[in-house]
Amino acid sequence: MAVKEFALPDLGEGLTESELVAWKVAVGDTVQLNQIIAEVETAKALVELPAPYDGRVSRLFVEPGVTVAVGEPLVAFEVEGAEPAGEAPAPAQPVADAPEPTLVGYGARPESGARPARRARPGLAGGDATGGGVSVATAAPAAPAAPAAAPAAAPAAPAAAPAAAAAASAPVAPVAPAAPAERPRATPPVRKLARELGVDLTSVVGTGERGLITRGDVQSFAGAVAAEPAPSVPQAAGARETRIPIRGVRKATADAMVRSAFGAPQATVFLTVDVSATMELAARLKARPEFADAKPGLLAIVAKALLLAIRRTPEVNSRWDDAAQEIVQTEYVHLGIAAATPRGLLVPVIRDADGRSLGELASAIRALAETARAGRTPPADLSGGTITITNVGVFGVDAGTPILTPGEAAILAVGAVRRQPWEHDGGIALRDVLTLALSFDHRIVDGEQASRFLADIGGILRDPASVLALV
Repeated sequence: MAVKEFALPDLGEGLTESELVAWKVAVGDTVQLNQIIAEVETAKALVELPAPYDGRVSRLFVEPGVTVAVGEPLVAFEVEGAEPAGEAPAPAQPVADAPEPTLVGYGARPESGARPARRARPGLAGGDATGGGVSVATAAPAAPAAPAAAPAAAPAAPAAAPAAAAAASAPVAPVAPAAPAERPRATPPVRKLARELGVDLTSVVGTGERGLITRGDVQSFAGAVAAEPAPSVPQAAGARETRIPIRGVRKATADAMVRSAFGAPQATVFLTVDVSATMELAARLKARPEFADAKPGLLAIVAKALLLAIRRTPEVNSRWDDAAQEIVQTEYVHLGIAAATPRGLLVPVIRDADGRSLGELASAIRALAETARAGRTPPADLSGGTITITNVGVFGVDAGTPILTPGEAAILAVGAVRRQPWEHDGGIALRDVLTLALSFDHRIVDGEQASRFLADIGGILRDPASVLALV
């Protein structure tokens, strides 16, 4: 029976760490290949991890709520078959701290080739105990085996020799091995930072979940508060503040928005449009049998109008390649749809949206929104967009200045539809009116191009039949 560890894999898209959300297995469970064993949250999505082997779960290294670096072990399995050549079997019980190896990649080993044993984390090594929402089992300590060859001991101090001799003649009672000192809980990147700053982690109080030591804790302890914001600290009873760690989707969104806002010169143009004809069209389409499942609404029609308008102004579907000093204009449209989710703002992408019918667009928008809100969007589906739509109207907002998705040349914000007095057929009538806002990268798109593009979208929404005349 071989013991094999499964480390956090590289989930792609440049992600270097993930937070363990929940275990789907417990110590002692028998699992099959590709059975879901855990859920981890990256900066982009909630990801299910499948079992890499058929076997029995022998150890869980990480508690839910802990952030794990790529390459750090998550779980160990007992797998049928011979022990892999050149690899020592796992020890029967945890040992005290060994120097943490630098993780070079997935499953990296220390330079010496020897694999240090890892100490069990509290509540996660093994007999019918439950900790952190995970059912685990605690194993009794194994009796120490006699060593084949004892290493040479350091010479005793001369003053201690008589006492040692006297002690040798007295009966020796068995002494239980001392429990290893509690290891400070921190991720490998934080341990590396502590080594660089000369900080002893045993002296640092962790302010993260379940006492996890964060980068801020290390920096604060080392006197580096001036370099970065002070770490979050527990609030006194009755304090009227709530401190929320910046991580996951919120952190990724913040980083992306800062890069976009300060990395590209952005401008915005606005257009208010009478969309009464579009609202009537949407109502008629929903009543048709062929659209019974898709039920295209305003957002789907706006998306179709945008895709048609790109044909006349392809510059909006481009990106700026700073390294090559080139503007890259794509012959396809990967349409991002901004979605508000409990985890934050996500922008899943409909690939090759320009080749889809109105019904296909409507179905795709509905499916990606449901998947995003459930936190199940794969990381690969959250990148590669060429232009984005954000529907702020669902929140009752009339207009806004959207920030570009990094790497894209344009983003369209769709405001709320308002029933209000409007000029119509030479008089004033109550009409359905909305405001469109188009932000664009002024390095790629100039004001004339952006205005023409937005006017084309508005023209289609004002009179859907005008599509027949759009080149």
